[in-house]
Amino acid sequence: MPALKGTFAAALLFLSPLAGASDLNAQLSAFFAQRLAGFSDEVVVQVKSAATLLPQCEQPALSVQGNAKLWGNVNVLAQCGSEKRYIQVQVQATGNYVVAAAPVARGSTLSTRSVMLKRGRLDQLPPRTLLDLNQVQEAVSLRDLAVNQPIQQFMLRQSWRIKAGQRVQVIASGDGFSVNSEGQALNNAAIAQNARVRMSSGQVVSGIVNADGNVLISL
Repeated sequence: MPALKGTFAAALLFLSPLAGASDLNAQLSAFFAQRLAGFSDEVVVQVKSAATLLPQCEQPALSVQGNAKLWGNVNVLAQCGSEKRYIQVQVQATGNYVVAAAPVARGSTLSTRSVMLKRGRLDQLPPRTLLDLNQVQEAVSLRDLAVNQPIQQFMLRQSWRIKAGQRVQVIASGDGFSVNSEGQALNNAAIAQNARVRMSSGQVVSGIVNADGNVLISL
């Protein structure tokens, strides 16, 4: 009988790390599913770190660096009180991404007919692949694109809202006042980009281009 008890106790010791790893895996899956909501509706997390390197508490505080990617191979900080451990995990995320719906020639402006969403593994895509169709509308392709090719951010530039040499309205505003004037744009700029403008006095000012093509300056 004592031998049987010893065997049972040994089995519990063997199983407890596995149970702990299973609980941690569920917590990590919930952690990444929450952060990827809106991008991925199917998240699978695999823990790569050895069981001896996992946190010892039941509910570790999980976090990743603010600028860290959220799929593929990721380092997660797991904190139990003052004890900190880094866990290596692989995050598989499935969702929609933007591809070319038809061949696109370099210099072409993209439209709703030239792009579409495709579903697949986000963690297997090239870096900086775009996930939202709004990010590519009226953008200009900087290279030829093939059908079903994932569209990466560096492949596009936004259409110029103003062009160098164009006459533009400059709106300078501050606390309780706003002044409008006109000048000549010195560079091409898209919406939300910086534009330099030479005023009639010869002074050069800088501001942000808005959707109307005006250059806004905050004083």
